[in-house]
Amino acid sequence: MEDFISHLTAVVNDGKGHLALPSDVLAVDTFVRTLDLTNNKITELTPDISKLVNLQRLVLADNLIEQLPTTIGVLRSVKVLILDGNRITNLSDELGFLSRLEKLSITGNSLICLPKTIGDLRNLSLLNISRNKLKSLPESIGGCISLEELQADGNLIEQLPSSVCTLVHLKFLSLNNNLIRQLPENLLKDCKALQNVSLHDNPISMDQFQQMEGFEEFEERRKKKYDKQIDSNVMMSSKGLDEGIDL
Repeated sequence: MEDFISHLTAVVNDGKGHLALPSDVLAVDTFVRTLDLTNNKITELTPDISKLVNLQRLVLADNLIEQLPTTIGVLRSVKVLILDGNRITNLSDELGFLSRLEKLSITGNSLICLPKTIGDLRNLSLLNISRNKLKSLPESIGGCISLEELQADGNLIEQLPSSVCTLVHLKFLSLNNNLIRQLPENLLKDCKALQNVSLHDNPISMDQFQQMEGFEEFEERRKKKYDKQIDSNVMMSSKGLDEGIDL
């Protein structure tokens, strides 16, 4: 029985776009591990979602959701949260309670800011906030000590907080289509795992990037990565070879 109900994609809608979890789902709430509600025209997520206490993967992509209930913070077992393609303008501070969260994707929304509690997500390894309306990232993002991949393409970001330099596990940074004129001066020096930086369609120039302290070491890491891929017979385009320093 547990194997059968561990992954749920069914949804009951009340006709007004509100998600109503079926009573039989709530009756087996401790067994549910994955809940996929993609493309259901949901406008509001029921606070009862908090009853799925062992939920590990919550997918709410391509709906009409404008905000999450504060009870989302009760889901302490969630590791993956996908909110792509909704109408969310902000995330509540309760997001920071999701201490086991490893992957957060909220692309194609209307986010104007991230909560300061984003820095409490110390197990977060991937954050994708592309295609929103963000003008900045909070200084607290430096608390995401496990972050390896940060994607923030298609926003209105002018500069990164200096705390980004504390993300020692960061490997991939993508900031295409923003308003960035300069990066934190110690970014390449302090982020010693960084291998890819993509900055297409920003005011910053290649010369500025190459003059940053730590550029030579960054370039060595980038080359080693792609040399290793070539040695492993990984097929890639010529663009792939350059993506580590896309400007």
